[in-house]
Amino acid sequence: MAFLKCANCGKRLEAYAQKHRCPECRGMVEYQYDYEKLKASEFIGSFSFWRYRNFLPKVKNVASMGEGGTPLHKARRLSKTLKLGSVYFKDETRNPTNSFRDRCAALLVSNALDLKHKAVVCATNGNLGASLAAYCAKYGLACHIVVPRNVDMGKLAQMLIYDAVIEEHGEIVDDALEKAEEIAAETGWYQGSAELNPLAVEALKTIAYEVYEQVGVPDWFIIPMGSGGTLYAVWKGFKELGKTGKVDSLPRLIGVQAEGCSPIVNAYMQNVQELTLKTKPSTHALAILVKNPSYGRLALEAVKESKGLVISVSDEEIFSAEQELAKLEGIFAEPASAATFAALKKLANQRVIGEADRTVCLITGSGLKATDILQALTKKRKTAVVGLELSTKEKILRILSEKDTYGYDLWKKLGKTMTRAAIYQHLNELSKRGLVVSYEENGKKLFKITRRGEKVLRAMDALKLLL
Repeated sequence: MAFLKCANCGKRLEAYAQKHRCPECRGMVEYQYDYEKLKASEFIGSFSFWRYRNFLPKVKNVASMGEGGTPLHKARRLSKTLKLGSVYFKDETRNPTNSFRDRCAALLVSNALDLKHKAVVCATNGNLGASLAAYCAKYGLACHIVVPRNVDMGKLAQMLIYDAVIEEHGEIVDDALEKAEEIAAETGWYQGSAELNPLAVEALKTIAYEVYEQVGVPDWFIIPMGSGGTLYAVWKGFKELGKTGKVDSLPRLIGVQAEGCSPIVNAYMQNVQELTLKTKPSTHALAILVKNPSYGRLALEAVKESKGLVISVSDEEIFSAEQELAKLEGIFAEPASAATFAALKKLANQRVIGEADRTVCLITGSGLKATDILQALTKKRKTAVVGLELSTKEKILRILSEKDTYGYDLWKKLGKTMTRAAIYQHLNELSKRGLVVSYEENGKKLFKITRRGEKVLRAMDALKLLL
């Protein structure tokens, strides 16, 4: 019933070809089904990943460690704080190795067993490596993992204890992916990288199925984006629910990236096709540190089709959200996951999301996997003003307090550590709060700090003197 199809040119390929790109146009390939026949299919068994087996490419060997069936927490305290209606957190930390990637590992290892592979190779910035290492260990497959230099120590520890062979290559996961592709071509090993195997998207679409069964179709679904594959998978899941007659509405998607690494947000805001960063990406949310997002265009199309939006958040906003989420709702999320709550707070303040809306935030992985970030935070004695002291908005105000300037110059003075689109997003928010104003001079748009902005800076300085 399942077959592979190019999302760009429509070319059809055999179901289990080890391909992620179309041989004709190099577009991304994805699984499609005979949806008329699929209408007669049902979800079967207990509330778990394999409950949706009839809606996945067929497998003979079912690899499982109890993945899926994760809880959907209703965030009553945070909803009240933000003056919102119903806010839910889809808690993927409850999977066997504490992340959403266990869904991928279950389907990928099942397929590897069907194809009689003895070894799996994958590139990862953390969660997928931990998941595949565990599932390969359980089913007797060798696991070779390529990681970049920047990887969370908690995730690396999981890979090591599951006895995976670990190879370091490059600075970020983009570099590791190139190496994993080379290794698979040379050795014939099963390709387990999420960006290089379309089965990963099929596995992650089950998140949409579960949310539908738990709460119906939400108004908004907020998802962290690295490669863009997770957001696209969730959208694919909801669209398939529509094609099979199970739902008659779809959620609006919100994709979230870190300011220091936001190629998808940049392309969205500038309405361009180019999805790569020209500057070195930088964020402590390593799970979404991806410079060249392979699913970026498909994710953008999904956002636009859903009438949703994309947004970037600073590392300071992410860490603040991580602590608030733990303190008020008891959910210990890794930074990339906490980014969804940081985005929710931002959009609630902007009145984009309202009291009547039902919103789901995806929590992809546990904070226990990113202990190095938490250790760094606990060493700061002035925790109360870490956000103020380091915030991008404060830096912008201080630059403008010295001299009126324009967006490009601000970007250079801030060290080019984030996209220019992120700078303009900050300026827009500062303008809405009456802290900066803009004017034109010689055809250029310049920004200047207002008296109110100067008062805010003085208040910040006064607060720091008290600590």
